[in-house]
Amino acid sequence: MIEVYIDGASAGNPGPSGAGIFINNNGHVERYSIPLGLLENHEAEYYALIKALEICVKNHYQIVSFRTDSQAINQAMEKEFAKNKRYAPLLAQALTLAKQLDLFFIKWIPSIENKSADQLARRAIHLNKERADEKDS
Repeated sequence: MIEVYIDGASAGNPGPSGAGIFINNNGHVERYSIPLGLLENHEAEYYALIKALEICVKNHYQIVSFRTDSQAINQAMEKEFAKNKRYAPLLAQALTLAKQLDLFFIKWIPSIENKSADQLARRAIHLNKERADEKDS
């Protein structure tokens, strides 16, 4: 089983945002820091989930166990319902991707257990800011 740790973060609400994805594929580790542009924190969490699912589908991973420190994301995926209607299209996209996998699990974990994904998300925020600075110069 492939373990996927995800985190979305933003510096401001909204602000420069990033997705952090840490994948443990039976001892082979993959790390992704993906700049997301200007988003609110919850949006960044959803995009981290979507980007990670896209990676899993692209790489033909079939049995995956996701870990997130976002209770909102965990509950939305388990119940297939977003409390905030604004996130319904993002949830629908995530559910469509998850259904392309043979087995998909998601589990909430405390932030302390999600440090790798958190660091990758924060790195993505910095990459986002650097790109914005380059455009301004």
